[in-house]
Amino acid sequence: MNEHVIRAYDALANQPVEMVLHEGQLRDCRPIDSTNETTTPADLPYVAPGFFDLQVNGYQGRDFTSPQLTVDDVYAVADALWQFGTTRFLPTVITQAHEVLIHCVRTIAQAVNEFPILKQRIPGIHLEGPYISTQDGPRGAHPREHVRPPDWEEFCRLQEAATGLIRLVTLSPEYEMSLPFIEKASKEGITVAIGHTAASPEQIRSAVAAGARLSTHLGNGCHLMVPRHPNYLWEQLAADDLYASFIADGFHLPAAFLKVALRAKRDRAVLVSDLSAMAGLPPGRYSTPLCELEILETGQLVVAGQRALLAGAAEPITTGIVNAMVLGGATLRQAVAMATVTPCEVLKMEPPQFLAGTPSNLVVFEIEQENEQFASSDKPDLFPARKRKLAVRQVYFHGEVKTFG
Repeated sequence: MNEHVIRAYDALANQPVEMVLHEGQLRDCRPIDSTNETTTPADLPYVAPGFFDLQVNGYQGRDFTSPQLTVDDVYAVADALWQFGTTRFLPTVITQAHEVLIHCVRTIAQAVNEFPILKQRIPGIHLEGPYISTQDGPRGAHPREHVRPPDWEEFCRLQEAATGLIRLVTLSPEYEMSLPFIEKASKEGITVAIGHTAASPEQIRSAVAAGARLSTHLGNGCHLMVPRHPNYLWEQLAADDLYASFIADGFHLPAAFLKVALRAKRDRAVLVSDLSAMAGLPPGRYSTPLCELEILETGQLVVAGQRALLAGAAEPITTGIVNAMVLGGATLRQAVAMATVTPCEVLKMEPPQFLAGTPSNLVVFEIEQENEQFASSDKPDLFPARKRKLAVRQVYFHGEVKTFG
């Protein structure tokens, strides 16, 4: 009989629970009465809905924006993400020539339509660019020669090739055609994000009014120098209607900014990995179409020959969850929600819940610490800063069962 019993501490509900999974579905989830138990909550692992990453560019040398992308590449990246508890994600295609974008979104759609498990794991595609700023800094690592203003007709051709799978578009509202594009996309049910932008505060406000819902990796893809007060960072932080995603890998954002930004966004913060195609490879130098890159022993992905200029992200979303607590001051419940609940809200999807009769979608994990164990008999809400690593033990998703460690 395909049945699993899980006893763990529910990270979102802040209580110990017992779950029964049967034939890929959650049959029961009930609180554990710790007064009648010999096992205390502190002895239990954690459980949460599977993590949902809105920004994955590739992994282990496979790039979602490669003209050589294959269906097997898409499957291989998805398969590798199990180890991080990432049950759902958006393959992210960035700025490139039109024919390359067509090939990439078509290939991802083919993989999703060919493999039933990918249809469950990949609810859409994130198109990050090409409608972003041409300016150095805001453009980031996107190739300048392929950056262009928003073009609704081109987007419709891309969406047709993607069989309607493009669900999130990151653009800059600094162009004349940006607002009409945002309005049309929003009416089509596509989430529009502001990112890689040199837009004025007024243009940011107009974009939000037109339907933009998200700031993509806020704090990155910016000028090195901006006006002290009227700038696109403050404007997005202050916009209550905007969700904001953050790369909390410990390299892209300083702790002070992350802490202030998470406080400003509260329950509208989203954690993303922004995993590069080079993530998951061992330290060393690598040649890419962009330039010579290097993965340092620290895990940083940089332009080769120096240690400061980042060339993408290489840490999984599990690192972001821990850093949201350690660097950003979030509670465990808040950090887990940023990687499970709020991504669904951004895309207007049903938030994950542990309801009887629903397909399994959960991750069992531990937070490994360097020093002493918990002294309390209860799981604390505010996580000790000395805890450093989220270790995934099991993943249960639509009948798939994965065990690690």
